[in-house]
Amino acid sequence: MLIAEEILKKAEKIKILLTDVDGVLTDGRIIYDSEGKELKFFHVRDGHGIKMLVSNGIEVGIITGRNSTIVNKRAEELGIKYVIQNAHDKGKIIEEFLRDKGVNAEEICYIGDDIVDLPVFMRVGLKITVPDAPLEVQKYADYITLNYAGRGAVREVCEIILRAKGLWDKILTKYLFV
Repeated sequence: MLIAEEILKKAEKIKILLTDVDGVLTDGRIIYDSEGKELKFFHVRDGHGIKMLVSNGIEVGIITGRNSTIVNKRAEELGIKYVIQNAHDKGKIIEEFLRDKGVNAEEICYIGDDIVDLPVFMRVGLKITVPDAPLEVQKYADYITLNYAGRGAVREVCEIILRAKGLWDKILTKYLFV
């Protein structure tokens, strides 16, 4: 994985990864079953990437404009510390988050996929989007993932952060020499 030095320098500072859900952790489709229950498809590698971050001391959080019990369940499974749903003003949410958590903006990476995520982009250190995001979002992103939303984009970001912090080889060794 070849990543620009500028991105690696920003990723090395990251203490918290925040992400949107629909269009980032999922492919953006909202699916209802015949009883009206919402279904979401999450990629297992994205989940493993999040678990690797968490187990290496990097906190993870979700900021989403929707409200879903499925998001709470998935967050609990993965050890995601912060879950903020019904976030209709993401700019205000990130300002409160920065103040309440006492972290600097450059210590936060945010993955978003639509214009509602731009207020967060304007306030964090590392801004990432997915390949099918609108051009207005891509324009402000530091990095556009090679993988698509719900198809490994989050895992890709997790690996970048872990590589930048010099943790990736340690993680690989755990799996190679069992």
